[in-house]
Amino acid sequence: MQTIQQIAVIGTGAVGGYYGGRLQQAGFELHFLLHNDYAHVRDHGLVIESPTGNFRLPEVNAYNNPDKMPQCDLAIIALKTTKNHLLPTILPQVVKAKGLVLTLQNGLSAESTVAACIGADRVLGGLCFLCSNKVLPGHIQHLDYGLVTLGEYRVDGRPGGITPRLEKLGAALQSADIPIQLIEDLLLARWKKLVWNIPFNGLSVARNARTDQLLADPETRRLCEILMQEVAKTAAACARPIDPAFIEKMMTDTEQMKPYAPSMKLDFDRGRPMEIESIYAQPLREAQAAGIAMPETEKLYGQLRAMNSLV
Repeated sequence: MQTIQQIAVIGTGAVGGYYGGRLQQAGFELHFLLHNDYAHVRDHGLVIESPTGNFRLPEVNAYNNPDKMPQCDLAIIALKTTKNHLLPTILPQVVKAKGLVLTLQNGLSAESTVAACIGADRVLGGLCFLCSNKVLPGHIQHLDYGLVTLGEYRVDGRPGGITPRLEKLGAALQSADIPIQLIEDLLLARWKKLVWNIPFNGLSVARNARTDQLLADPETRRLCEILMQEVAKTAAACARPIDPAFIEKMMTDTEQMKPYAPSMKLDFDRGRPMEIESIYAQPLREAQAAGIAMPETEKLYGQLRAMNSLV
């Protein structure tokens, strides 16, 4: 892997703005692709509020057209998966011929979409355990956590191992005070992320509640546990067993985090399409193929699909 110097951030919201801001603060050359916030960020830069220290980047390289961006060593995709249909026209413009793409997206199958654009051998997967919101144009409020789990993508779904380029990418992120974890099995990590995303993202919308409110109510707390167990059962049927202790850890971590409205609730409240295809529909297809029933997940998906049609 070549040295990482220039980094493109595709989608400068709660995730891309936060991690991209940290990377620029650490001295990397960043190029941000934006949509609604383009003019504001171009003129005023980015503001990051964080428990680890607030900072402002008064000048950033902001673009609203990928054709005007330089080709970079690394592109970080922080778009919602509902926007992935745009990637075939973006990625060839912003990534060097031997450059890499890191997707920081939810659900299953994000990497395969990227691989179709630039080739599977140039794709890395990342999962964020991050509580962060965009509160104003160009203004990111980081509330808690921040770990990025990194893994190699393989078309056949097998573990990709920890490669030198994965280690180099991890070191680059760590130099920007971004905590990282390198993992051998990206698909297992994606199933483990769904253990949290399927209950808390969906129920926050269906029950109009923050994470703390979901856990404080005995009914929704139990439903969170049932949904987690359904995900774990399906993952095991897909040859990705998850330790039951992991479910307990996710519940404990969520109890300890600051009251939080997950990204799906924010999208719904703002009238934006929700990421139900990658977070719910694709896992349900995997469950059906494996002969596993996910009744509560399917019920929640149906509710979210009906609500999604209203935005």
